[in-house]
Amino acid sequence: MRRETMSAPSAEPLRVLPSSGRAAMDVVFLVNGEPEGAAAERARQFAARLGPPYRGLVLYRGRRRARATFRFLWALSRWRPRLVYVMDMAASGVVAAIAYKIMTRARVVVDTGDVISALARTLGRGWMGQRLTELLERLSLRCADLLIVRGHGHQEWLTRCGFTRVEVIPDGVDTRVFRPISVETLRRRWNVEGKLVVGVVGSLHWSPRVGFCYGWELIEALARAREAPLVGVIVGDGSGLPRLKERARAAGIADRVHFVGRVPLEQLPAYINLMDVCLSTQTNDLVGRVRTTGKLPLYLACGRFVLASRVGEAARLLPEEMLLSYESLDQYVEALAERLRWLVRHPEVLALGRANVALARRHFDYDVLTRRLRSILERMLTEG
Repeated sequence: MRRETMSAPSAEPLRVLPSSGRAAMDVVFLVNGEPEGAAAERARQFAARLGPPYRGLVLYRGRRRARATFRFLWALSRWRPRLVYVMDMAASGVVAAIAYKIMTRARVVVDTGDVISALARTLGRGWMGQRLTELLERLSLRCADLLIVRGHGHQEWLTRCGFTRVEVIPDGVDTRVFRPISVETLRRRWNVEGKLVVGVVGSLHWSPRVGFCYGWELIEALARAREAPLVGVIVGDGSGLPRLKERARAAGIADRVHFVGRVPLEQLPAYINLMDVCLSTQTNDLVGRVRTTGKLPLYLACGRFVLASRVGEAARLLPEEMLLSYESLDQYVEALAERLRWLVRHPEVLALGRANVALARRHFDYDVLTRRLRSILERMLTEG
């Protein structure tokens, strides 16, 4: 496997090339993001596992969004794929793929984990931003030969809207990398021995409209259950990080919340295993109901006990002990605090997390997901 950057127009794109004798690519993955992101990891996992007779190529948008569409289109013209797989519904990849389809009649797949128009409204984007996002969504739904979504709720919503060319391939995990491991040294380093560690991993992007980002519910729950031996661990960064730190200080629990920041992928399994309880909070609306969320499979593969809102794929898969109703953020935080108090009194319940490893292997392992994807690609390329 050879890797090269796509940081400059003259540089050759990063490649993931399983062996094959074909001159042209069968599949090119266009990643609307940087090589370090979750979308890039999903594309690499698929490309590396497809195997013969498929040849896969992974291209990244990178930071220069304005030029990315033209660079993508240039690369597609060079590699001549029969199918373009767009990872995440964003303008650079979608526009390039559709333009290439018009020129060559190649097939186009768009893989998305969100209803992006609803997400834009939740994030509080301006009027113009919302209209452009809606236009991009309509273009993707109309022009893609197939939509791949991450949750069954998303498929059901699209079906109600009249779109039937939809398949579900949820967010995935490499269960050889994410697995239960001993982290006693890490527990000593962060001084959390003898305490119930409650954690969250995610992009800490602040939503002005909702007044929320990942980690907010953890801090509020710790503030309400301050009498319990609980400590919080928040892994990730983003615009919400300063707000989370300020809220922890204002609530008087700054010494009980560890802000780890962003960690490399190879270190993430250890930090997840540091957590006795992992939080997976989604709002009970369209944005939340369509999601798996990329972190839930990671939590499950590490055998962690998960507390999740009864929304999306979590509601379909997790036992009742791991689910909390979400009616409002305040109600949810109160329920979360009470459940954490209960877990402190009944730590034996945390052993239920061990069964999550089998759940991850059955539903989210990349080997399982790639077999499903290979079947879809075979059908599409045969039809094409």
